[in-house]
This record gives sequence, structure tokens and C-alpha cells, in this order.
Amino acid sequence: MRRLALLSALVLAACNQNPAPPAETPAAAPATAAAKPQEAPINTIDRSHAGEPGPAAVTWEMKGGTKQRLADHKGMKMLVNLWATWCAPCIAEMPALDKLAGEVPVMVLPISQDMEGWQAVDKFWGKGKFANIETGLDQPGSYAEAVKAKGLPVTILYDEEGKEIWRVSGTLDWGSAEVRKAITG
Repeated sequence: MRRLALLSALVLAACNQNPAPPAETPAAAPATAAAKPQEAPINTIDRSHAGEPGPAAVTWEMKGGTKQRLADHKGMKMLVNLWATWCAPCIAEMPALDKLAGEVPVMVLPISQDMEGWQAVDKFWGKGKFANIETGLDQPGSYAEAVKAKGLPVTILYDEEGKEIWRVSGTLDWGSAEVRKAITG
């Protein structure tokens, strides 16, 4: 029931996101005792989780049934994109993420949050649609829950040790020089 509530919250949050991607902004200042906690920025690079270890033990499934986890990719920089077929901004940015994956020395891994599983993913993904990326499936949303995603898409850049560098709730211009520098820099 808790996972169903999380996925429902993701659906509602995704509907309220502005798909226009602005440039990178600095991380939000830490909240003081008297200040109200700030909401995570949308469509901007958020470094407030920098240095936190990613959910190393949480698994996702690749096509064919192989289970993977972040810890399996230690030693490589990864850009993990949580997406779903019902999320319009997610679908809109997928071609740009595919192009990015072919141009930067970082593993780009979309992980679907679709409750209908591979049946829903396969309808969108199609054979040969993307040249540089494969998708995983996070069912029943354990990865999204572990990173406290409040909507989709959420994209997190991890370093070679599996620690978060930055995240984006919403979309970015994945082809911009600023974003590419933030990924490779």
C-alpha cells in the first residue's frame, strides 16, 4: 500500500512540473532553525544531496530478467534517470538522453517506474528506438522511494563510488554546454 501511495504521489507531482528547462542554479542554502525547509528546485541542478551514497542495495530489472544494483556499477560515473511511459516530460527528454549517452563518458541508465512493467515499457521503447541506452524497470518503485523522488522525471548523477554528485527533479537541456560540463566536470 505504501508503494502504491508513493507511485500515486509521483504521478501527481509529474503533472505539476514545468517542462521548460532553465540553466544550472547553485544548490539551495541550508535551512536554518527558524527558516522553513525549502522545496527541492525543479528543472535545475540540485547539489543538496552531494556526497550522499546512492541506494547501493536496491535492485532494478533489465530486459531479460537480470537484476542490477548501483553497487554493480562501482568504478563508473552513472546518470540514472527515473522515468515512466505516462510521464510526458520523461518521454520528451528520452531522445536527448540517448544522444547524450553516445557523446559523454558516463553510463546513462533510464529506469522505468511503470506499474504495468515491461508490457508498458515495451510499447514505448520498441526495438532499435534508442541506439545508446537500455532501460531498466524498477517495480514496485523501490529506487524512487529510496531516493525520495517526489515526481518524475528525476535524474541523478553518481560518481565512481556511487555517491551522488547532483540531481534534477524535472528536465534539463541535456544538449547544452553547461549541462555537459556539469556531467563531465
